[in-house]
Amino acid sequence: MATDLQAKYTKLAQEYSKLRAQNQVLKKAVVDEQANSSSFKEQLKQREQSLRKVEQEMDSLSFRNQQLAKRVELLQEELANSEARGKKSKKTGDSPSQHALQHPSVFDEDLQKKIEENERLHIQFFEADEQHRHREAQLREQLEVLERDAAQHQAVVDGLTQKYMETIEKLQNDKAKLEVKSQTLEREAKECRLRTEECQQQLRKFQTELSSQLEHTTNIIKEKVPFNDTRHAHYNTLNVPPHNRRHQLKAQDVAGQALGFVQDLVAALLNFHTYTEQRVHIYPRDSAIEPISPLNQKFSQYLHENAGYVRPLEDGLQQLFESITEETITTLETTVKLKDFSDHFTSYTRFLQKILPYQLKSLEEECESPLCTSSLTSKNKELQDDMRKMTSVFEKLQNYISLLSLPSTKPEALPPSSFSAVFTQLAACLHGLQDAMKDVSKHYSQKATLEQDLPTVTQKLRTTNECILSSLGSLTNSTGKIATFFSNNLDFFTASAGYGPRGGLGLLNPLQAECMLQNKRRAAAYILRLRKPRPESVPYLEALSNRRVLTSSTESREGLTQQVQQNQEKIARLEQEKEHWLLEAQLSRIKLEKETQRIADLERQLSMALAGQPPSAAQSSPAAPRPGQEGAESVECDPKEPVPTTSLVGMLTTTQISEEAGDEQSREQLIKSHYMSRVADLTAQLQVADSKAVHFHAECRALAKRLALAEKSRETMTEEVKMANQNISRLQDELTTTKRSYEDQLSMMSDHLCSMNETLSKQREEIDTLKLGSKANSKKNKSR
Repeated sequence: MATDLQAKYTKLAQEYSKLRAQNQVLKKAVVDEQANSSSFKEQLKQREQSLRKVEQEMDSLSFRNQQLAKRVELLQEELANSEARGKKSKKTGDSPSQHALQHPSVFDEDLQKKIEENERLHIQFFEADEQHRHREAQLREQLEVLERDAAQHQAVVDGLTQKYMETIEKLQNDKAKLEVKSQTLEREAKECRLRTEECQQQLRKFQTELSSQLEHTTNIIKEKVPFNDTRHAHYNTLNVPPHNRRHQLKAQDVAGQALGFVQDLVAALLNFHTYTEQRVHIYPRDSAIEPISPLNQKFSQYLHENAGYVRPLEDGLQQLFESITEETITTLETTVKLKDFSDHFTSYTRFLQKILPYQLKSLEEECESPLCTSSLTSKNKELQDDMRKMTSVFEKLQNYISLLSLPSTKPEALPPSSFSAVFTQLAACLHGLQDAMKDVSKHYSQKATLEQDLPTVTQKLRTTNECILSSLGSLTNSTGKIATFFSNNLDFFTASAGYGPRGGLGLLNPLQAECMLQNKRRAAAYILRLRKPRPESVPYLEALSNRRVLTSSTESREGLTQQVQQNQEKIARLEQEKEHWLLEAQLSRIKLEKETQRIADLERQLSMALAGQPPSAAQSSPAAPRPGQEGAESVECDPKEPVPTTSLVGMLTTTQISEEAGDEQSREQLIKSHYMSRVADLTAQLQVADSKAVHFHAECRALAKRLALAEKSRETMTEEVKMANQNISRLQDELTTTKRSYEDQLSMMSDHLCSMNETLSKQREEIDTLKLGSKANSKKNKSR
């Protein structure tokens, strides 16, 4: 128990260290992603500010463009006015006309420059706007990806922290339980010390008494016993060996515990071989997509036969457990069923030797796949070494178990002095098997973690790896339990059972054990015969009153018993008469039908004779029914055709018998036909019942299949509900994030609108000032 707890604590500490390292890495990654997201947000804000500046510049440029357009219109109006004035004042000198010609050319050049500058500014603004939009889209995509990664990392961190807290709570609970257990063990140890002191005192007392008794008995044997038959093996075989009932109960208990452990081991081995076969069909090639290699096909075929080698282990130990009872003698010489278990274990060891080369080649094929990394290759090599070690340990176990089965078949092959050495080596080999299974589980878990990081790993492979890891864990636990159990009971296995010939000479064979059991049964039967139950006593006054009642009512009771017997005989006789008269009534009814039929035939013949027809035609014509009789009695039938009749006994089928047949023959025929009809009815009912039973059996099987399908659908629906709940939580998180982002955008847009309103108000003021300035300039120009 302590070793299991220590192993569990070490395993939990390793997992805790792994989770802690992963947690630190994930925290660092989350912090980096948060820093990157904050930097991207700042860049996005700067880009938005630059966009606002560009938009403001665009607004100012559009405003200036409008001003220039208005100015151009004013200039065009002034030009038209000046041209009109020039036409009127043609008679004036050359200087005004030249000035008028020069003035529009200056304005045209200025207007052309402004238009080009406006086009250039529009092009620059459009390019800047396109670059800003493209950059903003890229930054938004990067921000979404980073937010998703941050959410995933946060979920992983939350899961790890929750698992870490659960492990801490579990360890704290285990620690409290172990402290309580240690206190109880300390109290028990103190009590055991006190008991040992008392037992030592009693042992000294018993030693003194036994020494005195030994001296006394040795003196008696020397003086009184003339012949000691235990010195000769030939004579000693005739003596009845002793029987140790306590040893038998202990052996039965130990065999039951071993059966439970072996059942767990068999279940774990079945799961391990089955899931290994499933993995061969999935990795490195998926059999659903492409065919697997011939080597893996052969390996899968051999693994599919694992139940035929693993199941007999449980059956053989079950037979051994059933052969050990309270009344038998259990030693290595008498346990004949141990040989069957040894043969089953030998066949399983040969199965492991047969699949070992295929397993090693399959791991080499995994190493040759293009997706296999160097770390996976090293783990596969370690697994190859572990598989070789596990197979060699099973071979050692098979050798020791076969040695233990030799005394029941060949007692001279293994002397009793070697039993303890074999049991000790078997216990060490069981501990070696536990260490080998630990190594396999450890290296396979590391391999599974490395395979999960591959980009092409499928969900099917992940679930198969998890199943193999669980089966390896159960194998490690079961082998550890078996090794601990065998080590704890090693003293019982190596100690002498107390069975054997008197004097300790020779070996105990099954014939001597059977002789002892027969003598024991005879003694038990003799004691049971001697134990006669005492008759129940009655008080004296009650016995007197009962005697008076019995003497007074003896005559009346005898009369009543005679009347009862007479009434029973009369009832039986009346029943027989009832059956007889029922048969007579049926016979008379049949005779009546025959007579009526004969009368009807005679009447038809008479009518035909009176009409002048030949009697053959009258006989061949069908008989007409008489109106006074029933339809069943008036229908003419063949003399040999059966006629069904009903009675209280059952359905009776009768046949028309010729008049020459006697009553006895007709009665026998009727009884025979009656019972044949009953047998036919019963067979028909039996067939109907069989068909119903088959139908119900088929319905039960269909219902069982539907129940299994319903269970599978329920499991799938629960998984879908879990996935839906996860999606709902994820969507709720996304909704909250989008709400926050929209709120931020709305606040930013409101700020932007406020700033735009301010700029518009400023632009309006500038427009008003410019209008006033333009009006003043126009007035000045007019005044000029």
